[in-house]
Amino acid sequence: MIAIKPWYFSRTIWASLITVLTGAAGLSGLPVEAGDGGLITDTVLQGVSAVSGLIAIFGRLSAKDRIG
Repeated sequence: MIAIKPWYFSRTIWASLITVLTGAAGLSGLPVEAGDGGLITDTVLQGVSAVSGLIAIFGRLSAKDRIG
């Protein structure tokens, strides 16, 4: 593995965070369906991808220096 990616693109990190949050929600009395963990992870990853894309576009539009 030579390629480096930001932590927020890691499916393992997001699946782990969802698992922890689901467990905490269950302990606090909030009913959570265990079978939907994969769907929740995919949805969160899509949201993170959309937000990071918007940040990249906004960053490029507000940049003072040109590329190249």
